[in-house]
Amino acid sequence: MSESPAPNLAPLAGVRVVDLTAIVMGPLATQLLADLGADVIKIEPPEGDILRKAGAPPGSDRGPLFVHLNRNKRSVVLDLKSPDGRAALLRLAADADLFVHSMRPQAMARLGLGYEALSALNPGLIYAGLFGFGQRGPYAEQGAFDDLIQAISGLADLLGRTSGGQPRYVPANLADRTVGLYAFGLMSAALYQRERTGTGCELGIPMFETLASLLFGDHLFGETFKPASAPIGYPRLMVRDRGPFPTRDGHICCMIYTDAQWRSFLKVVGRDPDLSRDTRLTDMTARTIHSDALFEMVGAITREHSTAHWVATLREAGLTAVAMRSLEELCDDPHLQATGFFQDTTCPDGERLRLFGPVGDWSNWRPALRRAPPHLGEHTRSVLDQGGWD
Repeated sequence: MSESPAPNLAPLAGVRVVDLTAIVMGPLATQLLADLGADVIKIEPPEGDILRKAGAPPGSDRGPLFVHLNRNKRSVVLDLKSPDGRAALLRLAADADLFVHSMRPQAMARLGLGYEALSALNPGLIYAGLFGFGQRGPYAEQGAFDDLIQAISGLADLLGRTSGGQPRYVPANLADRTVGLYAFGLMSAALYQRERTGTGCELGIPMFETLASLLFGDHLFGETFKPASAPIGYPRLMVRDRGPFPTRDGHICCMIYTDAQWRSFLKVVGRDPDLSRDTRLTDMTARTIHSDALFEMVGAITREHSTAHWVATLREAGLTAVAMRSLEELCDDPHLQATGFFQDTTCPDGERLRLFGPVGDWSNWRPALRRAPPHLGEHTRSVLDQGGWD
């Protein structure tokens, strides 16, 4: 890694990453590193990352989830249970800045690929493990997947409570993606620390504790204090009817939160804007307690007119309002089109893909698709024959 990247040089140019992760959490974290210029070598078993086949067209080894988690990487196939495969991985790790895995630490130790073994080989190595549970507790050796973490963290229960039905999972790999983003931040901080100290370290990044901290940030609520001032659960987020407000022809989202926002809303809908006249609206404390009644009140009002009417009317009153959109509608969203969110590309093998790149604007650098998501083992020979790196 260079000490002071030159203007227009990718922020992580020169960073070398051995990526022994699979499925969603780890690959998202390492894709973000690759997007910022790191050379990420994705190590795969002979059968490949399991997500390669999920939703893949006939004859393809790149399914849609795999595509959107592995751009800008190179793929190397190694059988780590064989002496030759393990020896090749050790050669790569000896010259790496980051070594990232998503296996249980006990399994890595059995393979002879634990932190002690690799740090002895490369004292400056940052060794990051992304796994289900922190290693100081009784769940340490349990495996984990997104659904399991949504269930054990309390998230599935929250969804059941607020929907009035059975516990449910979020229809997204929320735990994997949340922890992947967090892991990216920690690994970036570890790289910065090593630049200052010259020493590597071991990072343990658990799914359970990370998602639990996210949920308790909102919902520990009254249990934050001793003795407790109120039950667990932020009332505003626990309202059964919390969601986009129904209109005559669709749904709308409008943020009505502060005193000023409530006064503006009440005025524009022809109600008394004096908050002191309604004890439910007097201040933030009162509004939090009566969140369920207020959601019901606003929903009854918005049903009276169309979505277009409310977007125009509320924005004119200085309130932020948007129409609810579907994912299908977002594919043609004018804002996403204007910002270049989607990028249609033709891969070297002729396959056409619709990709989306990293989000964020830099004044001195522009992220780009340097490499299409790799085919299985596409770079094995070039990496191993040429010492492993560009």
